[in-house]
Amino acid sequence: MANPKKIDANKIDALWRDYKTFQDKHARDVLIRHYAPLVKYVAGRVAINLPKNVEEGDLIGYGSLGLLDAMERFDPQRGVKFETYAIARIRGAMIDGLRSMDWVPVSVRHRNRRIEEAIRNLENRLGRSATDAEVAEELGITVEEYEKRIQDMASSAILSLEDIWARPEDPENSFRTPEIRDDRARDPLDEAEWTLRKEALAKAIARLPERERLVVTLYYYEGLTVKEIAKIMGVSPSRISQLHTKAVARLRGAFASGNLD
Repeated sequence: MANPKKIDANKIDALWRDYKTFQDKHARDVLIRHYAPLVKYVAGRVAINLPKNVEEGDLIGYGSLGLLDAMERFDPQRGVKFETYAIARIRGAMIDGLRSMDWVPVSVRHRNRRIEEAIRNLENRLGRSATDAEVAEELGITVEEYEKRIQDMASSAILSLEDIWARPEDPENSFRTPEIRDDRARDPLDEAEWTLRKEALAKAIARLPERERLVVTLYYYEGLTVKEIAKIMGVSPSRISQLHTKAVARLRGAFASGNLD
């Protein structure tokens, strides 16, 4: 993760006190500058599926609003690290902003849903991950056309594990990653269900084809960028985007069908 410019921890605590207790504008401005690199960091993560007609500057703009919202809502007394709290809100603001642009034609959305449904139905029948050739046959198209559709899907859909992790009853924190804990107390039954959900996703990831599993692991758990993963795997960044798209489509299908055993 990108590290904001170092400021003494005691000074940061004092700035938060001044901002939250006295609404000190200077303290707020210093905190904004200190945490601004978080926005660029999250933009780099979201950009794995950035549509061609959207620039990183658009993400920075949406994310900056998310940062301000996080600062407004953050309670230092809860003992939660601000960076952890802010990243979820920054990403949520970026995704909301992208979705509000509504750049994807209905026909493309329908085609994307067909791909996810085909993967889900096929893998339910097979009891294993389907190959590209099998998915293409299920769709009634060639492997080459399937690869092209996956590439189009990667550039026209916001696909991420964060969507799978979303808690439907917690819309304010609907883009929370596994490493980010909620800052509010949860009912024990809710937490038990959440633990089972995490375990189910871990098992689903383990069943992915090797290259897709590697992309998911390096991107979500090791925090590498698309370019870094491409270099490690010896392929182009666009190929990494394709593998990521296939992986998330499989995982979404597994959760939608309840096929998590």
